[in-house]
Amino acid sequence: AVPILQDLIEKGEEEDACIELLSNILEVLYKAQKRAEELRAGEGRHKERGDAELVKVKKHIQLILEQLLHTVNRRVIVLDRENPLRSHYVACMAAILSQMDKDHYSSYIQAFPSRPELMDFLMETFILFKDLIGKTVYPSDWMVMNMVQNREFLRAINHFAATLTEMFLRNSSFELQLWNNYFHLAVAFLTQDSLQLENFSQAKRNSILDKYGDMRAAIGASIRDMWYNLGHRKIEFIPGMVGPILEMTLVPELELRKSTIPIFFDMMLCEHQLTQSFSRFEDEILRKLDSEVEGGRGDEQYKQLFESIPRVPRTCLLGGTIQPPTAESSPVPLWGQSQQHCDPEQGEGAWGAPHVPPPEATQMASSALPQNFYKEIDRQAMYIRYLYKLKDLHVSYENYTEGAYTLLLHARLLKWSDEANTAPMQGLHSPSLHTQRQLKEALYNQIIDYFDQGKVSTANVPLADPPSPRQLKILKVLRPSPDYFAVGYYGQGFPTFLRNKVFIYRGKEYERREDFEMRLLNPFPNAEKLKSTSPPGQDITSSPGQYIQCFTVQPVEEAKVRFRNRSIPEQITNFYKANHVQRFSYSRPFKKGPKDPDNEFANMWIERTTFITAYPLPGILRWFAVTSTTTTIISPLGNAIETMMKTNEKIMSEINRHQNDPSLPVNPLSMLLNGIVDPAVMGGFAKYETAFFQESYLQEHPGDEGNIEKLKDLIAWQIPLLAEGIRIHRRKVTEDLRPFHERMEQCFAQLRAKVESQYGVREMVCCEDRRSGRPRSMAWGPDWDQLSHAGDRQVLCTAATPTPKAAPCSSESEDGRSERKENRSSAFFSYRRQDPRQSISELPEPKEEKRRLSRNMSESSLGSSDRKQPPPSRDATGAQPSTAGLSLSPTGFGGRVKSASKAPPLPRKISPTVYETFLEQSDA
Repeated sequence: AVPILQDLIEKGEEEDACIELLSNILEVLYKAQKRAEELRAGEGRHKERGDAELVKVKKHIQLILEQLLHTVNRRVIVLDRENPLRSHYVACMAAILSQMDKDHYSSYIQAFPSRPELMDFLMETFILFKDLIGKTVYPSDWMVMNMVQNREFLRAINHFAATLTEMFLRNSSFELQLWNNYFHLAVAFLTQDSLQLENFSQAKRNSILDKYGDMRAAIGASIRDMWYNLGHRKIEFIPGMVGPILEMTLVPELELRKSTIPIFFDMMLCEHQLTQSFSRFEDEILRKLDSEVEGGRGDEQYKQLFESIPRVPRTCLLGGTIQPPTAESSPVPLWGQSQQHCDPEQGEGAWGAPHVPPPEATQMASSALPQNFYKEIDRQAMYIRYLYKLKDLHVSYENYTEGAYTLLLHARLLKWSDEANTAPMQGLHSPSLHTQRQLKEALYNQIIDYFDQGKVSTANVPLADPPSPRQLKILKVLRPSPDYFAVGYYGQGFPTFLRNKVFIYRGKEYERREDFEMRLLNPFPNAEKLKSTSPPGQDITSSPGQYIQCFTVQPVEEAKVRFRNRSIPEQITNFYKANHVQRFSYSRPFKKGPKDPDNEFANMWIERTTFITAYPLPGILRWFAVTSTTTTIISPLGNAIETMMKTNEKIMSEINRHQNDPSLPVNPLSMLLNGIVDPAVMGGFAKYETAFFQESYLQEHPGDEGNIEKLKDLIAWQIPLLAEGIRIHRRKVTEDLRPFHERMEQCFAQLRAKVESQYGVREMVCCEDRRSGRPRSMAWGPDWDQLSHAGDRQVLCTAATPTPKAAPCSSESEDGRSERKENRSSAFFSYRRQDPRQSISELPEPKEEKRRLSRNMSESSLGSSDRKQPPPSRDATGAQPSTAGLSLSPTGFGGRVKSASKAPPLPRKISPTVYETFLEQSDA
């Protein structure tokens, strides 16, 4: 019957009947074998009878083994995975294997007529077993069938392993591919899901251990023994077997790890003995370990066992001696640093619950931190791999600016040369980019696109000469400055990489703090938001809960040495005010001393906290940790000086914008100027005078005399800036807003008269610049707002001296001369560093000056109504600017500083009523 059965199975005929018949035969043989074994357990005749029956059963099993096992195996290979008969054939194959003993295996192997046929059988069996293990024919919840199949596969693999050692290991008979297939089959068997007992319930785990044992330890020991049996052939499996062995050692079973992790040391020793290095092993284990740890494999136990592998320096291998393990002696800082960089959470449930998906921050950190690690150990290929992984994450979250900065790190590794690319290609770059120059250019184009999408200037990308249309477009588009937020994570409930630390975040475009906080709190549903901006106490930092503190911080612009004495486009200078910044400040006002309800400036102190981040923002992440924090206290006078400096800077910036782009709308300039010059809005000068310019204040604070002069100087220097702004406004204002402009000019004329009478006249020395119609522009010193350096700078208006013009006819009206003066071509404002010199003269008392100005105004108003008011008197040198005789103010502005000892004549078209109102506001 067996030959007929074999013929039908080979032809694929009557398969249902053949499978049923074969199953019945195997069942009968199984029962007969069990009965014979029971009889052998007895004594006398029963034992003899049992021996005789067992011999008969073994002969029948041998017959089926020789004629049907190979046939059934091939039928399983031929049938499709979806064929329902396949699982029945696999069950028959497992039944045949279960009834085979050591003698059956030995006789079966010896029955092959030739060595090539035996090798083909083993190769075919290894491939079949590996396929059935990877894609089992039974459902995962059929525990008994899966475990029986695994038990019989394990017995067969161990018997075939002995055959490999006996017949395929000697020099002349060694078969590399056969051994390679064995190792891959054994590792696949060990790492299959059905054997990972830690994933089962305790009851199911105990049931499997009681009935089948932990088969992973058995196959692991077999793999270890087979590896050591290879002898000098081990080098042929390096680095190919590094990955499978690593995957096997990551299985969380202690005894298995202890027996297999030393294989790594043996690999290093083997390679070093032949090549005097273990670079191939090191490269491969780095790559594989990175991939496994990134996938969540490994734990603290594995880290400790892995770090016990000793380093193998060349000196310790001479003579066959090996140094004992030390704390510093791992082949590379593989596991500890890799796990630290790739697993920033450091613990399950760090984000509140194990099933909660990691938020954006963890995903970004998991890519950014390993990149630094691979840069430190000079693994460029892995470094670039993580760069592009981080870039893809940023693009998926629409963080185009951070994606651009990430690509910029790769671009900086390349040269502007025709050298071939050594690193593997990443991303969407075409393989046709053979040279570093081609790849670098393609990267910069991609970076520019990302900066454009992120609405950030391309200040970090070298501009083409001349700039490309795309670069010019980016420079011209108005781009919003980002908002920055300080975020503190307090409490022991946060993971270690967040716990009790402060980070500076870059907000999204036009993102409100409320929206940012909502986005920030989503991953931490149990966190409590702190309402105070002060650093929390130990009761918060040591508590088991989660507390989040969030508030807006201001970027502190760094001084750019390369910008000094150069004409820099405003788009670039504005970029550096809020970008590429590593310092951020938070100012908390508080009252100190006696309260003055009429003047809040008198006791308005500022507590300023400065945060310094690990890296500038924006960068490869939207946030960076704060590395240091300092707190300073700013006096009310210092606060007033800062306020004036910021106001002057704002005026200067708005003037530059309109000079560089005449098409800008005039409304922002209108609101800015009117808010300063209109007495109904402006009240800051009078408040400062009342609070700081009185003799009583100077007696109480004698050390503030220099700062008082700085504040006066800032007030005085605001006048020429306002004059330039009003000149631009006069040129651009529409007829509908002409009354508004005239009102603003009247207010400014009165403001100018008051300021120049009390604090002196300041004039920007400006000369006409006729070079190719260059637009008028003024620039602010990059670090002018730093008080500690305020006296080291000056603003000096210089250019080529124009050809002197003929003096106007005496009969020409004042209006005509004024009109021609306003129609001059553009002037260019620039700066130069010089040693400061004090230049403010003695000022008259405010009340005396008020009476004198009021008397002059009254005398002027007594004249005829059609008589024009004379313009403010100017120094005779004002018509022909030069750098000679220039003075420097305490705040560093350069130009002409005139004494305030003599009041200038009142400007024309001044309303006496408005002027009196202004003077009353000044004394208030």
